[in-house]
Amino acid sequence: MIARFHDQPSRRGFTLLEVLIAMAAFAIVLGAINSVFYAALRLRNKTAEAFDESLALQHTVAFLRNDIANLLPPGGTLSGNLQTTPSTTGSGTASGLNVSAASMALVAAASRPGQSSPEFYSTTATIDETSPWSQVQRVSYYLTPSTNGLPGRDLIRSVTRNLLPTFQEQPVQIPLLGGVDSIYFQFHDGNQWKDTWDSATETASRLPTAVRVQIQMAAPERSKALPPPIELVVPVMVFGGTNSTAAGGGQ
Repeated sequence: MIARFHDQPSRRGFTLLEVLIAMAAFAIVLGAINSVFYAALRLRNKTAEAFDESLALQHTVAFLRNDIANLLPPGGTLSGNLQTTPSTTGSGTASGLNVSAASMALVAAASRPGQSSPEFYSTTATIDETSPWSQVQRVSYYLTPSTNGLPGRDLIRSVTRNLLPTFQEQPVQIPLLGGVDSIYFQFHDGNQWKDTWDSATETASRLPTAVRVQIQMAAPERSKALPPPIELVVPVMVFGGTNSTAAGGGQ
């Protein structure tokens, strides 16, 4: 019996040149994928950072608007006068702000260092099981040195709930916003803006008709100019009641 051998096709491997070309092509594709991935990652981080900054600013503006819009007229046991005193504890002159030097920082008569607002007696508190006090609370805003090493200072909201304490209590400190260069408060008496306000001496109204707040954010770098200030104008639609009868009024 004669065995017949069929010719088998020859099997040839890759040459060294082909392997090198494939590795080079793979490296180019991998580098392109990495560059796209890191660009998307940087974009995501910048977007998240911008979103966090915008969210903190929105919360700060919401707190300011709520506290000012719900001011309580002075008088009584739970509401003091709205009084400000000009101070020079600000960080410097903010470009672009149409305010006088006296409004660099407004502090209450008995304020802590760095306080930038008067003490607002506002009906913004919430009554619950852990805070059995009234809806009136004393609120103030002040600036402290930055805790994260970034330019500017931190804006703090100080809240005192118990206005009739049996012993001295420390207010609750709520961090709101970082990177703040300065914050200014102005008060409208119905005719013009004032840098200071004292409800004990105002004859037309014990509360202003509106409060304007200007927040100047710090520049990200010292060599760069300050960004445009953020301005908030809150009308004060609060009037103190009276038991007196106007002259010439009806029965």
